[in-house]
Amino acid sequence: MKTYQMYIDGAWTNSQSPETKDVINPTTEEVIAKVPIGNKEDANKAVAAAKRAFPSWNTLSPEERAEYVLKIGKGIRERAEEITDSVVAELGSARSFSEYSQVVRSAEELEASVEALKQFDFTEEIENATIMKEGVGVVAAVTPWNYPLNQIQRKITPALLAGNTVVVKPASDTPITAMILAEIIDKAGLPKGVFNLITGSGSDLGDYLAGHPDVGLISFTGSTDVGRNLYDRAKGGIKKLVLELGGKSALVYLKNGDLQTAVKSSMDTVLNNTGQSCSALTRLLVPEDELDAVKKALVEYVEEAKVGDPNDKEVVVGPLVSKGQKETVLEYIEKGKQEGAEVLIGGNEIDRKGYFVEPTVFVNVSNDMTIAQEEIFGPVLSVITYKDVAEAIEIANDSEYGLSGAVVGVEEEALEVARQLRTGNVIVNGATVNNAAPFGGYKQSGVGREKGHYGIEDYLEIKAIFK
Repeated sequence: MKTYQMYIDGAWTNSQSPETKDVINPTTEEVIAKVPIGNKEDANKAVAAAKRAFPSWNTLSPEERAEYVLKIGKGIRERAEEITDSVVAELGSARSFSEYSQVVRSAEELEASVEALKQFDFTEEIENATIMKEGVGVVAAVTPWNYPLNQIQRKITPALLAGNTVVVKPASDTPITAMILAEIIDKAGLPKGVFNLITGSGSDLGDYLAGHPDVGLISFTGSTDVGRNLYDRAKGGIKKLVLELGGKSALVYLKNGDLQTAVKSSMDTVLNNTGQSCSALTRLLVPEDELDAVKKALVEYVEEAKVGDPNDKEVVVGPLVSKGQKETVLEYIEKGKQEGAEVLIGGNEIDRKGYFVEPTVFVNVSNDMTIAQEEIFGPVLSVITYKDVAEAIEIANDSEYGLSGAVVGVEEEALEVARQLRTGNVIVNGATVNNAAPFGGYKQSGVGREKGHYGIEDYLEIKAIFK
């Protein structure tokens, strides 16, 4: 079992705190590593290193910065198998999902952002004014446990390309993957202080970084409640924020649409990563006179999804990340039962070692129920019926969130419905997501966008020089 250090100012460094946290394998419930529980002194050292490195990094050309970033992407590809092993071990995400969606996609998105940079103008002329775009300064990236590589990549790639230096605070439940990424970055030879990694409590270090006077921008992915708190902490310094928060996304299945596409599109997001994805399509909206056909298709689909050890390549659904997350999901399932929803499939914990819960589908759900309004972050789907398309759109938009969504139907009608959904992403008829397209939410799902040139823009200051 390995005990990790922090990565500060281009070197692996012992924490100023003697405390450590156990990293638990959610499949075996065994301790697989220990990481430091950092303190304010560690954060100060990391921020100071990033602040010193900023002026020279910011003055490098975008092409020079891109060369370094591409080396990171290359390192991810070279160590893809090792990173997959790490994600499976500390998160419990099924290997069948993790190999691409947790790891290779991270490299692809990074490369797409570098490609977008080629078309990005850091300077432009408006009559007698030169408009410059440059880095903000030190970026504090506070990242979640559900995508332990890609959620860091989505922050450091645009931040570095824009000319910023970074301090990353990964999630305490899944820090090992972040350590491998730090090793990759160290090998890539970035100047000292450009990238720093500290570990510890989000409520302590995350809050401290949000209020740190030398941090210019906070980039956070996680729950809306935590994002709201960081927003509050950052306001004293009038800091920029990029927040990717919660979701309760709806898939609208229209009459004459492809039922199998609708079921697959919704259930894949609920089963993959054990439903621990903020963009999961956890509300399935269906015409009320087609409910029986939908129920039959859902049962057949879930019965084919193997639950078990995420190392087994046939397994689709692994454990939840922690005992606490398992308990949270079970509480939501019980709440659904109490509020009158009907369990079509699952609804129980699984009697085996590890933090396993049965894939669960509720029917007879009304949109005002807790399970239809709150983010569960587990393998739980709510099926809601509607009378006509206008009501379907109303139900889909009746949420405090607006992160993702989907429509399945005859293309022209499906696109018309997609245009009316108040959400940052809409997938029509199972379309493939474009790595250069923006990702982010409306309403309480966040502020700002990730990926491609849209992500880079959020990490820039704009200066006008008149001559």
